[in-house]
Amino acid sequence: MLRRPVVGIVAVASTHDGSLVLIRRQDTGQWALPGGTVEWGEPLEVCIRRELAEEAGVEVISVGDLLGVYSRPDRDFRFHAVTIVVRAKVTEPVRPPKNPVEIAEVGLFHTDELPEALSHEMTDMLHNALKGKVVWE
Repeated sequence: MLRRPVVGIVAVASTHDGSLVLIRRQDTGQWALPGGTVEWGEPLEVCIRRELAEEAGVEVISVGDLLGVYSRPDRDFRFHAVTIVVRAKVTEPVRPPKNPVEIAEVGLFHTDELPEALSHEMTDMLHNALKGKVVWE
């Protein structure tokens, strides 16, 4: 068991028409915000650009506002995660996910057709971001 929090970053990523990019995880079968853990020596912006390319197959146009920091220890069953949520403008997917063992598919959703619940306790992260509510926990 890890005894230190793991830092990750996810994006509320939207395309030119306002569609949101979500990934379907293989481990839970649920949709999630794209992102992942920061590698040693990696700046946050480099991390989110890498993760969006790897998981969603998109190119990042811009990384924008900080939308929240979530650190409640029970959010992730695997470890104590500190998740930073940012806004990003991206292209539509230009290639499949790099790791099909981790990511089953990539989807584009308008806000009125979002899945009811997201994996890894991300539902409130997305809803808070869409409401413009910045959360620090």
